[in-house]
Amino acid sequence: MAYSENIAQRVRDALKHLDHVEEKKMFGGLAFMVNGKMCLAVGATEVMYRIAPQLHEQEVKKAGCSTVVMGGKRYRGYVDVREENLKTEADLKYWINLALDFNEQLTKDKK
Repeated sequence: MAYSENIAQRVRDALKHLDHVEEKKMFGGLAFMVNGKMCLAVGATEVMYRIAPQLHEQEVKKAGCSTVVMGGKRYRGYVDVREENLKTEADLKYWINLALDFNEQLTKDKK
């Protein structure tokens, strides 16, 4: 499973303040589970973020972003962001925060 160790470490650093973070090899990369839910996954050249579906259309229009496609199916609420569009900590945190916000919604809905 190939994934960018550089991005994975930056994600670890950004999530270290949280409880209930788990790393799992999946989606051909390294997924970060928060509260038992997949939040994001680091691949070789991009990061897949799970965001609120209602934000999908506006976010996927940003530079370096695309809708996740697996097995020919497009997944609304899952956005791939190319590594070169995550150069700054602000860029990385922007996407992580979108994913964490949606993760919190999922966790609340479960209760």
